[in-house]
Amino acid sequence: MKQDNKKGDELMPSNYIRFDWAMKRLLRNKANFAVLEGFLTTLLNEKIVIQKLLESESNQEDEFDKYNRVDMLAENSKGELILIEVQNNNEYAYFQRMLFGTSKLVTEYINRGEGYDKVRKVYSVNIVYFSLGSGKDTVYHGKTEFRGIHQGDMLELTPFQKQTFKVDTVSQLYPEYYILKVNDFNRVAKSPLEEWIYYLNTGDIPDSATAPGLTEARERLKLDKMTKAELDAYYRHLDNIVILKDNIFTERAEGRAEGREEGRAEGHAEGRVEGRVEGINEGRLEEKREAASNMKSLNIPLDVISQVTGLSIEEIKAL
Repeated sequence: MKQDNKKGDELMPSNYIRFDWAMKRLLRNKANFAVLEGFLTTLLNEKIVIQKLLESESNQEDEFDKYNRVDMLAENSKGELILIEVQNNNEYAYFQRMLFGTSKLVTEYINRGEGYDKVRKVYSVNIVYFSLGSGKDTVYHGKTEFRGIHQGDMLELTPFQKQTFKVDTVSQLYPEYYILKVNDFNRVAKSPLEEWIYYLNTGDIPDSATAPGLTEARERLKLDKMTKAELDAYYRHLDNIVILKDNIFTERAEGRAEGREEGRAEGHAEGRVEGRVEGINEGRLEEKREAASNMKSLNIPLDVISQVTGLSIEEIKAL
């Protein structure tokens, strides 16, 4: 679905599949590796060739996780590991989750008895559809460096280490993290990476986009190439995301409403009851609006949002 940034505008249909669903079904096919290779080449700013896909989604624990996120583990031509994860809903400990994911890969992909020089390089690419942390940018890059406390100099590799490990800096030996906060992108794409973020945010690929991988995405990620069964499964996936988000927002609403009402404990019993009912109703309406706004950011059809939240289509357009 394509979304105009102006408030109240209707969602316009897009011809392309959401990236998380493509990762689940389409991009695991070797014939479609060019899409992922183009995305990773654009993000990492070096030519990426995917050698093969490895076992992933091993730490998904429940039904919610199955719809809330999707991950994919790739090995490139240099033997490096690239973990790509799409997270649809807020997770307050997501930074720690990123750390857990890379740490697990480091230990899983080294054979017992091998020396530490066999530790694999890991990239953690995280596409998040919620407000993670506090920052103004849409793309963040994290890496490990060692700086002197007294002299302020950077700890470097020796010539022998550079030759042996075939890298130039210490940070290249450690996991690197990329975070794409795609919901925060609301401007015209002016670079290849921004073209990708625009697609990840809106589900649309403008004709003018030339970033590596997007040409292949135009051909291979079209809705009209899916069978009826695949389309049905795809829309069920979108519905499940909506329902899971709505359940979470409802629980938060009730919790906040109860907390607000505890502060209204003073006064007559009748006033407390009326105030509690009023506060709960106000809180639930506020949460419905918040849920509807988040669903719009996922490019869910307005009639589906209306069915889930109970808000009218006119109310949803005005959000």
